[in-house]
Amino acid sequence: MTAVYKDEEADWLTVCLKYLLFVFNFLFWVGGVAVLGVGVWTLVEKSDYLSLLASSTFAVSAYILILAGSMVVVTGFLGCCAVIREQKSCLSMYFFCLLVIFLIELVAGVLAYVYYQRLSEELKQHLNQTMTDNYAQPGREAITLAVDRLQQDFKCCGSNNSRDWMVSVYVSSKQAEDRLVPDSCCKTITPHCGNRDHPSNIYKVEGGCITKLEQFLANHLLVIGAVGIGVACLQVCGMVFTSCLYRRIKMEPY
Repeated sequence: MTAVYKDEEADWLTVCLKYLLFVFNFLFWVGGVAVLGVGVWTLVEKSDYLSLLASSTFAVSAYILILAGSMVVVTGFLGCCAVIREQKSCLSMYFFCLLVIFLIELVAGVLAYVYYQRLSEELKQHLNQTMTDNYAQPGREAITLAVDRLQQDFKCCGSNNSRDWMVSVYVSSKQAEDRLVPDSCCKTITPHCGNRDHPSNIYKVEGGCITKLEQFLANHLLVIGAVGIGVACLQVCGMVFTSCLYRRIKMEPY
């Protein structure tokens, strides 16, 4: 009777672990979709701003999340197959995939956190120079579009204030046609509206673009880091459940 009871108890634990893994796989798959969505959202929503950054850490973090999210979606189905078939080889592969994705998402989270710490310094050092030296210059069309969108989206003018444009290559050139600021500084864009820099016409008192872009990127980095590390922690539970089920399954090794 004791042996039968122990067998029934073992079977019951195996069934419980299988259901726990099914529930985990569902949460894991939802988390993967969230990771993938955050990565795509980061690159698509404000991709123009990436050309204004000196380093590629921000974009790399997003690309890593997209890679990890895609792997999670595929691995979620693999996990369901492993649980249904109750094969140690499938469970081993599933555990290995979880471990790899865990490390990838952890790297993305750490990169986002590290970049968050030095974001302010990078913007202060490079954004002003990028805007004043490269705006409306040949071969710098991507930067020009990014600056125009930045100033319109965040209702700002210049990196620190509108006076930054007075020392820019663009305003000093004939191409400016007597503009004091680019037309994208204007509250209502019309041809040559940048010729007049009164606060009623341009974003002169609303603050510079560095502060607003820094806040925007910081918020994105916090989301990237939180999602990456959050899903990575969830995967630890999955690896524990997988290890327990692996030990419980009574099958011939493959």
